Amino acid sequence: MVYSIRSKSRSIISSMAALKTSVESTFASSPINRPAGSKTMKLEKIRDAQQGFTPVLKRRSFSKLETSSSSTAAALTRDRTSYKVQDGAKSCGGLDYFEEMKQRFLSFKKNKYFEELEHFQNLAKAQSPKFMVIACADSRNGPSETNAALEFAVNTLEVQNILVIGHSDCGGIQALMRMQDDVDSRQSLTENWVVNAKVAKFRTKAYTAHLSFDQQCRHCEKESISRSILNLLTYPWIEERVRKELLFIHGGYYDLLNCTFEKWTLDYKGRKVDEEEVGRHSIKDHSFWS
Repeated sequence: MVYSIRSKSRSIISSMAALKTSVESTFASSPINRPAGSKTMKLEKIRDAQQGFTPVLKRRSFSKLETSSSSTAAALTRDRTSYKVQDGAKSCGGLDYFEEMKQRFLSFKKNKYFEELEHFQNLAKAQSPKFMVIACADSRNGPSETNAALEFAVNTLEVQNILVIGHSDCGGIQALMRMQDDVDSRQSLTENWVVNAKVAKFRTKAYTAHLSFDQQCRHCEKESISRSILNLLTYPWIEERVRKELLFIHGGYYDLLNCTFEKWTLDYKGRKVDEEEVGRHSIKDHSFWS
């Protein structure tokens, strides 16, 4: 789930990616560092990288976490039951994941690193990223570090773009939509965690009450992205660079089932956005990749 960003408290999870200005993008689970001057990765290699770094673990469900908000936690941890691991790095079938990791590292070094040696050597000396990517919080990184990451990316690295990405079938959004509206009754850290997007939920309920739960979740996933985009403007140093067109803020939505990506750019008019207007904003350069 992409979290609502707040200037003085917890916020969404961020990660940075260096992309060259005119990159031919194929969506992957993590950004690719590609500063200006590097060669464009071939489609076949991107596909190989996506397939090569997704080992499948055999799951065994043998116990459930006992918590006062088990339904909320279950939505966030769907299909993430406890693993029974032997020797720390081997599955029950005896597969050595470190050996597999080694082979994939060597494959990357041979097929990617040596082919773009100059690019990686330059990257080792200095970085000049064009994008900051803010994605789903599935990595479970602490949100307290987001303000510093934003400040470093915008003021020090001077990125030209911030891309906020959400995705379909988001467990965090589903948990949020199932939560009781009375926030004072929250009893778990999980509920405190997902409630940051409560405004996106309220707006979704107001406009989609006639739709099914799954359809409401899909709407809320995109609504959460919109709110996060506008909340970025509450940082004065971000708003100033956006107003001067030194920084552009984009939204993205990845459909996991259909492998499609929807992208749009905030069309900022240079006026302050109050609480009632968050979620209603102009966009441009709307495109759909399929």
